[in-house]
Amino acid sequence: MTFEQLRIFLAVAELMHFTRAAESLYITQPAVSAAIQSLETEYGVKLFHRIGRHIEITDAGKLLQLEAQKILDQVSLTQRGLRELNNMQRGELKLGSSLTIGNYWLPEKISQFNRQYPGIHINCTLGNAEEICEGTATGLFDFGLVTGDVKVSLRNYLEKEVVGSDRLQIVVGKSHPWFGRREISLAELLTTTWVMRESGSGAQQMFEQALQNWGIDPTELDVVLVLSSSEMVKAVVESGIGTAAIPELMVKKELQLSTLHAVRVVDKDVGTKLEIVQPVWKLKHLQRFQTRVASAFEQILSQCSLGV
Repeated sequence: MTFEQLRIFLAVAELMHFTRAAESLYITQPAVSAAIQSLETEYGVKLFHRIGRHIEITDAGKLLQLEAQKILDQVSLTQRGLRELNNMQRGELKLGSSLTIGNYWLPEKISQFNRQYPGIHINCTLGNAEEICEGTATGLFDFGLVTGDVKVSLRNYLEKEVVGSDRLQIVVGKSHPWFGRREISLAELLTTTWVMRESGSGAQQMFEQALQNWGIDPTELDVVLVLSSSEMVKAVVESGIGTAAIPELMVKKELQLSTLHAVRVVDKDVGTKLEIVQPVWKLKHLQRFQTRVASAFEQILSQCSLGV
């Protein structure tokens, strides 16, 4: 069994098609068929059922798919570790970040790291918080940077640490009745329409948690739009539709230009101003090997969290 055979097998198992697997690997279709046939002959098992022009993976194939991915992941980590034995002149850092953190908070940290280690290739993937948590748990990223909570099913695999914070601002556009007001009451949250992020968003999780802490059921809000990015939410509200809770990092410019206006929520029964402060979490796998490159970036994040 060779690494090349495993790589070919995994491509077929992912795409469930010999020709498309060959195209993705830039090899011929006969070479793909030969690799699969060699594995099947060597171990006396069927990895795929051929059903007409389609294939289905067998139980033996599912077992090999799971173990082969582990093997190739470990080989990849070992290769990265060996490349880093040159005083951090080469290597790769794989980051996953939620959208707002990746667009507004993380670039400064990446730039600082790049100045210290210009030979390191940085690969950063953006997604919602839920996607980043899952990617970090499966080893897709060295670190995940998110706001919001980690699903219960992933908590046994991930270690999390606060490395920063952001504040959610409740904002409206110029045509909204709240524009120009400094404060609103809790009850008034139920009198406006809302533009929201999808449920997998860290900002959305934090807003819903804050509402519950304030004694408001999030389902009672009049939600007119649910969008997949905070940038879209910001643009819609700026155009005059509804109200939104948006990370302060991404509305600073709009607040300065007065194209958006932020209002504070006040609990008038006790005269308390209510705020929504969300931590920026650094996530990493509890058991996976950590490269020198990852350790160096983690040190930069730790310095930031200490205000260094």
